[in-house]
Amino acid sequence: MTQVEDDSAGVRIDRGFNGGLVLAVLSAASFGMAGPLARGLLEAGWSPGAVVLARLSIGAAALSPFAIIALRGRWGLLRTQLRPLLVYGALGLAGTQFCYFSAVGTMDVAPALLIEFTAPIAIVLWLWARRGQRPQPLTLLGGGAAVLGLVLALDLASGAEVAWTGALWAFAAMIGNAAYFLIAGETEDVLPPIALAGVGLAIAAAVLAALGVIGILPMHVNFAAAGYAVGAGPWWVPLLALGLISAALAYASGTAAIRRLGSRVGSFVALLEVVAAALFAWLLLDQLPGLSVLLGGLLIITGVVLVRRAEPAQVRPSQSAC
Repeated sequence: MTQVEDDSAGVRIDRGFNGGLVLAVLSAASFGMAGPLARGLLEAGWSPGAVVLARLSIGAAALSPFAIIALRGRWGLLRTQLRPLLVYGALGLAGTQFCYFSAVGTMDVAPALLIEFTAPIAIVLWLWARRGQRPQPLTLLGGGAAVLGLVLALDLASGAEVAWTGALWAFAAMIGNAAYFLIAGETEDVLPPIALAGVGLAIAAAVLAALGVIGILPMHVNFAAAGYAVGAGPWWVPLLALGLISAALAYASGTAAIRRLGSRVGSFVALLEVVAAALFAWLLLDQLPGLSVLLGGLLIITGVVLVRRAEPAQVRPSQSAC
């Protein structure tokens, strides 16, 4: 059972949601660490493609034994779920990152991030069009608050220019980001979360490696020390942190969170990644977040709460009585 009743308080506590929320915040914080960690490697001479490939490969290697244990010899599940696995790995993981790096090659990072993180809105519209799950007024209000929070957190008031080529790449990244949440939610009760994350990372790494081999994604590495605000260190330290924390831990906890929260709520909680990235940039790169970032984070949290309040109107099978 995912719900227990607290007689002394007279309220019902959804332990499934509370646990999912903790996992989602952990995932967002882990993802938010990726940018600041990668910054030191990029400035040392690594190409974005090489950083991403190394990150996903290490993450896949770290999760592979846990994925094998979770499958318990049920290899047939991988065959029957081949299509969602390919979509999850190739589009949701590799495609999102490849398109995002292509976007920031021709436009500013802030508007590219904003476009990519409109994925929760795309998910709401997809569920409405595909399944007839009409969004509640609180869902729409929460979505508006979250988008406004992102505008503040990313400081778009500075007037960054948008290049249409980059915008199209960013919208493609948004589609991949939405696919990540939808596939993670729709494979519930079929694939264990750790197996989905592990196999998805392996597929994503293979796709990126193929892009590198054919020359679409440049691959350059440099074994010089990586510098941060806390000091310089060996290149392999941030690389391991990228693979183990911002890939293995981030995707495993994120997938498990989506199973508990659903793709809609899970995608909104994931917006906290932007705020987490700003905080880690302050710690690792000495980039102090401004008042707009703090206000944006508050609006994002408000949006998450509003969407959560609207979610019970859409009953998910995993939340039914057991």
